[in-house]
Amino acid sequence: MAVEEEGLRVFQSVRIKIGEAKNLPTYPGPNKMRDCYCTVNLDQEEVFRTKIVEKSLCPFYGEDFYCEIPRTFRHLSFYIFDRDVFRRDSIIGKVAIQKEDLQKYHNRDTWFQLQHVDADSEVQGKVHLELRLSEVITDTGVVCHKLATRVLECQGLPIVNGQCDPYATVTLAGPSRSEAKKTKVKKKTNNPHFDEVFYFEVTRPSSCNKKSHFDIEDVDEVDKMEIRVDLWNASNLKFGDEFLGELRLPLKFLRQSSSYEAWYFLQPRDNGNKSLKPDDLGSLRLNVVYTEDHVFSSDYYSPLRDLLLKSADVEPVSASAAHILGEVCREKQEAAIPLVRLFLHYGKIVPFISAIANAEVKRTQDPNTIFRGNSLTSKCIDETMKLAGMHYLQVTLKPIIDEICQVHKPCEIDPVKLKDGENLENNRENLRQYVDRIFTVITKSGVSCPTVMCDIFFSLRESAAKRFQGDLDVRYTAVSSFIFLRFFAPAILSPNLFQLTPHHPDPQTSRTLTLISKTIQTLGSLSKSKSANFKESYMATFYDYFNEQKYADAVKNFLDLISSSGRRDHKSIEQPILLKEGFMIKRAQGRKRFGMKNFKKRWFRLTNHEFTYQKSKGDHPLCSIPIENILAVERLEEESFKMKNMFQVIQPERRVLYIQANNCVEAKDWIDILTKVSQCNKKRLTVYHPSAYLNGHWLCCKATADNTPGCTPCTGGLPANIQLDIDGDRETERIYSLFNLYMPKLEKMQEACGSKSVYDGPEEEEYSTFIIDDPKETYKTLKLIIEGVGTLEQEHAQYKRDKFKKTKYGSQEHPIGDKSFQTYIRQQSEISAHSI
Repeated sequence: MAVEEEGLRVFQSVRIKIGEAKNLPTYPGPNKMRDCYCTVNLDQEEVFRTKIVEKSLCPFYGEDFYCEIPRTFRHLSFYIFDRDVFRRDSIIGKVAIQKEDLQKYHNRDTWFQLQHVDADSEVQGKVHLELRLSEVITDTGVVCHKLATRVLECQGLPIVNGQCDPYATVTLAGPSRSEAKKTKVKKKTNNPHFDEVFYFEVTRPSSCNKKSHFDIEDVDEVDKMEIRVDLWNASNLKFGDEFLGELRLPLKFLRQSSSYEAWYFLQPRDNGNKSLKPDDLGSLRLNVVYTEDHVFSSDYYSPLRDLLLKSADVEPVSASAAHILGEVCREKQEAAIPLVRLFLHYGKIVPFISAIANAEVKRTQDPNTIFRGNSLTSKCIDETMKLAGMHYLQVTLKPIIDEICQVHKPCEIDPVKLKDGENLENNRENLRQYVDRIFTVITKSGVSCPTVMCDIFFSLRESAAKRFQGDLDVRYTAVSSFIFLRFFAPAILSPNLFQLTPHHPDPQTSRTLTLISKTIQTLGSLSKSKSANFKESYMATFYDYFNEQKYADAVKNFLDLISSSGRRDHKSIEQPILLKEGFMIKRAQGRKRFGMKNFKKRWFRLTNHEFTYQKSKGDHPLCSIPIENILAVERLEEESFKMKNMFQVIQPERRVLYIQANNCVEAKDWIDILTKVSQCNKKRLTVYHPSAYLNGHWLCCKATADNTPGCTPCTGGLPANIQLDIDGDRETERIYSLFNLYMPKLEKMQEACGSKSVYDGPEEEEYSTFIIDDPKETYKTLKLIIEGVGTLEQEHAQYKRDKFKKTKYGSQEHPIGDKSFQTYIRQQSEISAHSI
């Protein structure tokens, strides 16, 4: 979900690897160990939680998390919790990274010290104030100066213990006085609207024949005064109300202007953050990749996009723009991700991968090493399989992976690692059964393999067979090196990375999956000497179970099916595909005439056939909504039920299901997938009500009839293809950013082209890293790339200059106290000074 700015869309995303914590403080009990988990938070809103690691002060998590960020935020925070069965889980400490500091740690493993958590460390949100200093002539004819403080509203206040009932205190404080006033409490909202005005007498009354200005004594007095606004959460607990943040403003700045209105970020108290030394709480290892894409309208990207999309037709392909991107990037993966998404979006992925794969095969000397390196071809096929094959994995592997994770059958076959009471033969039999079942479900799934993957495999097979005509097995190994080695085996080994499980498996399950993955990988490799593939003797012994010709025949039949041009169309097979599931809170739809419309926690499940909910996972559905009955899926404004992260599923006859997701990221995911799966419904609505129908009227438009047509246009449609929701302009912007980042390498490659054209001799060492088959064609493409990147760079610079001129410090978008904006102002001032 993009944030719209003038003529430009801003996308935010973050990819996080949560490694491990170390040296956590001991538990104050005889055991001293802790059961810890880690959460990822946007400010204080939890968007991800790791598994619990039991009985450890140095817990290893090894979990990856990716999300699109649908809102503005100030901090990316990580909390370490200690699970407590009997009480609320306790916080050990946290890491909070300011948004403007995220680039410092970009894609680097970094150890962060855990910090103490208290009310001051949890301050967030902003307040809108208006201050007016005026002279008042009293009935007796004397002049006094009064300050009117108007507290309009707050936004984004922290939620304390699951609730937020805020109020504000306004205090005029000076060396010898302190006068406080208080707003009303606003219930169940962290975006309260107060709009209350408080009056304070600032200076003592003076004679009316004096000038209407402060005298010297008054000025000194005013200069020492300040207005303080404190936000509090009204608590029912005996410990008192909780502090949410404060703002301190000296009155002397009002001497230049009698009226001042602005937004401010709330701050911790002056005496806040007096915590213990940072080493007390241990540390957390993280790898954070934060990306912010500023995307113009499509026509801006036409030259660069057209240059990229014709890459498959360029002869030789090494002179194409897409191949050049792979050459200059530090890691091939950097180039592969946006390239694959761009080519998939425009339906050109198969010819592009066929072209670069054919070129790589021609450079390969030994058929045993075909596609074994981390080349651009390998990375592009990996990325294509991840995108196009995600649902294929769900229907083949997920049921068995779920069973392995839940049942915990002992499968250890290394005699050295056997636990007390375990039997080696029983373990081998358990493992053999799992391998047999997974092998069977894979080799019988050929007809379900996505068409785009099959078309790529057909191309690989043809190129390999043509290049190595004397090797009859190369047509199989070229395909198996991807489908088994880089698709099924990694998905079995790390199911959480392929969305098959929510978390990294526990150690015992992880060991079982490792043994299965090794065996499946070897079965799929079709190598001549299978036992020699294993370093461990116990694995070679176990593999004897599978040294039968039927296994090799099954693999070949499967590979033939997924790489043949006359393969049966998988779309003719209608089977439910599980798209998403999880707990959410729903409001009763009023299907029962006298039923209460209350809120209940339910397990929701979405397939490509229906959207259902039940009391718990595995129960019989309480309600089933066919996909063709989903007419719109839209956000619901918070004012409806004073609840955040709500959305609505609109059905025929204006029946609406109101649902609350766990956080903003979950809400976005559900809205996106429900919208995509119902996009082709013929009766989809064009308008909807953004608020609920309560107390006899719609809160948004005040219409009284419950069947009144919507008052707001439905949000823009998304591609109907469930698997691939890709924004071509965003991917082109990412490719531009990469070319811009690696501009020195592009210029070095130009030099290399010139050198190869002039000197037909030994290559200079600094140029040897580039693949340049045709220096003249490559030079032409490089020139066009550099021109296109330069044009886009000028557009971005102009946009920043224009935005800088229009932006007001103290506005709702850039409140006073916004450090990132202050940095931005400083940078723009330096740029302006430099240009002058």
